[in-house]
Amino acid sequence: MPQTKQRNSSVDSLMRLQTEMIACSRCPRLVAWREQVAAEKVRRFAGDDYWGKPVPSFGDPRARLLVVGLAPAAHGGNRTGRIFTGDRSGDWLYRALHRAGFANQPTSVHRRDGLKLRDCYITAVIHCAPPGNKPLREEIENCRPFLISEIELLSRLRVVVALGRLAFDATIALIGLEQPARGNNAARARKPNFAHGCEAQLRGGSTLIASFHPSQQNTFTGKLTEPMLDRVFDRAREIVRG
Repeated sequence: MPQTKQRNSSVDSLMRLQTEMIACSRCPRLVAWREQVAAEKVRRFAGDDYWGKPVPSFGDPRARLLVVGLAPAAHGGNRTGRIFTGDRSGDWLYRALHRAGFANQPTSVHRRDGLKLRDCYITAVIHCAPPGNKPLREEIENCRPFLISEIELLSRLRVVVALGRLAFDATIALIGLEQPARGNNAARARKPNFAHGCEAQLRGGSTLIASFHPSQQNTFTGKLTEPMLDRVFDRAREIVRG
């Protein structure tokens, strides 16, 4: 019974956090940009009713896998209201999650399309679409408390997959690396260089896996292929189910 109460409390806390996130207006530049994009739209989505607010995280509150992205896309999450939904990056991500058994379907088109994540939770370094996909340092800092709270509330966390260098650096900064045992010559754990597929042990015992971001810049050029992304999530599955 105490475990059930604790689980329900975490779920309720995550829901309250998402509500707080959606109402956030801490960054004037991002507020102005997300609302401008939602008002002006683009021709191919001219008939859509844009979300135009901070995009909440999405997934299973009891997840052992956390996926950390950079930010919503202006005409993806900022349009649909769900993270990694309605753009090419999301197409790649959810196909990979489905193949690895973390999603019930390979597509993510809109908030009511039936998509459900299993043992997986998706968040971002910032939750508003930034101009040019480049958030400012102070905007990252303003959003930082949301990510801190999510990590604390995901009590079963075993693996973090960071999509891109910024998400990789932010995760290490928030959680920290596992320190070497006493007597080791190294005084501190050395931060690994970002590379696709590299791993690091985070403080508390979870594993960080780096991945190139599934942006069109990476997928169109072949820097990231679907087999490469599959290997990351196959490794994540191996850890959480092992």
